[in-house]
Amino acid sequence: MRFPRTRPRSLAGQLFAWQVVLVAAVVAGCAFFAYVSGRGQAEETAARQVRAVALSVAGSPSVREAIRTDDPSAALQPYAERVRKDTGIAFITIMSPDRVRWTHPDAGRIGETFLGHTARALRGETFSETYTGTLGPSIRVVTPVRDGGRITGLVSAGITVDRVSSQVRAQLGALALAAGAALVLGGLGTYVINARLRRHTHGMNAAELSRMHDYHEATLHAVREGLLMLDGQRRIALVNDAGRDLLGLAPGAVGRRVADLDLPAPLTGALLASEERVDEVHLTADRVIVVNTRPVVGGERRGTVVTLRDHTELQALSGELDSERGFTRALRSQAHEAANRLHTVVSLIELGRADEAVGFATAELELAQALTDRVVGAVAEPVLAALLLGKAAQANERGVELVLAEDSLIDDGALPASLPARDLVTILGNLIDNAVDAVTQEAAVRGRVTVTALADGGELLLRVADNGAGVAPADTAEVFRAGWSTHGAGRGLGLALVRQAAHRGGGTVALERGPDGGAEFTVRLPLGVGVRS
Repeated sequence: MRFPRTRPRSLAGQLFAWQVVLVAAVVAGCAFFAYVSGRGQAEETAARQVRAVALSVAGSPSVREAIRTDDPSAALQPYAERVRKDTGIAFITIMSPDRVRWTHPDAGRIGETFLGHTARALRGETFSETYTGTLGPSIRVVTPVRDGGRITGLVSAGITVDRVSSQVRAQLGALALAAGAALVLGGLGTYVINARLRRHTHGMNAAELSRMHDYHEATLHAVREGLLMLDGQRRIALVNDAGRDLLGLAPGAVGRRVADLDLPAPLTGALLASEERVDEVHLTADRVIVVNTRPVVGGERRGTVVTLRDHTELQALSGELDSERGFTRALRSQAHEAANRLHTVVSLIELGRADEAVGFATAELELAQALTDRVVGAVAEPVLAALLLGKAAQANERGVELVLAEDSLIDDGALPASLPARDLVTILGNLIDNAVDAVTQEAAVRGRVTVTALADGGELLLRVADNGAGVAPADTAEVFRAGWSTHGAGRGLGLALVRQAAHRGGGTVALERGPDGGAEFTVRLPLGVGVRS
């Protein structure tokens, strides 16, 4: 028959059991110590008492006078019994130097030999001892009686050990009550503390807590999403490796306030917000991150849990996908236009006007080939060349002329491998798209976008200028902020990504008024500088 496996006792239960045992052991130890100490004190008190009585009797003049008489017992026995009863001790024995008793609580033992040691008293000392006499074991003091310069008698006063023990036993009852009360109070206090501990540990045992801690640590290091936990004072209580990388935090960030981390203001505001934030996109110096926050409440604000997702790569891929879609639309439009031109050439040939057909076809080819030759001849970087040709097709579809400046020149091998082509696409693609959008709104003149791409003097210069309305001076400082746009909600990320890509490459981006009256954006990237992490 198999018995069900019992679950180990919870950590709170184990601590309660150990604490009860510990409290019981401490109380028992204290009680034993108090008993031993009390017994020792009782014996010491009894010794002091009988010593005082013995010395008092030995120093009494009436005792010395009675010893000089022929029958000392007649005067000393009543005196000794009176003193014994007044002091509450067990016996007072007055004897001759040769140990013959003159007094005793039992009158029948007067005249017998004293049981005990007297040698030290005969030498003039007063000493104490525990000895078994006619009344049983007793704590006694023996002292000499001096008459002039000689010892004429001895006095022994004592109290039985049984009487001392009875006094200790009387005290032991009170001690037991105090020990029991201490044990009960200790047990109740331990129960209250462990009940609170049980609530906080949710009834888990030590093995479960240890296993949970191990899983907790492994999860924090394994999860690719950033995790940030803030306490009630908006200080970092916990951050995992991914969160530290996404926010660019130093190793000692735990315990610092969010406001002191030098993060972008919108991101700081999101982390400090008291309300929940869902899938908010924020930009740091190098990354695009999606932020979700949830306050931890339980009667009072206890903190905030923040999750961070890296969308830098996704945003770049989205930009590339948008470009590809634009290329596709442009190719579709060009295919449609090519079909129209082909029909025109065919019709001219059918009409017998072959020379005009050849001239029409040649003019179209020369126009397209001229732009291709210009771009390929000036820009040896294949990614940038392809981007410019694709953007030219897109711009032409929207009725905008895209021109490559005469001073543009990027030789083969001029761009280092440390400068990612994806960042160049992000920078130039977004600037051209914004310029085309800007001039498309101007219906009075044909839109024109001029692109300069020049690698010279250890620097890559990318400049995009248009003949649109430009940017208002009041908005110059805001155009690179994520979310700023003149085209409504859901836009305004392109220029922020441009600045971020320029920062990764160790470069700068500036906005000025262009020669054609529109906006002119200039990006300068140092060549031979690695990408910032």
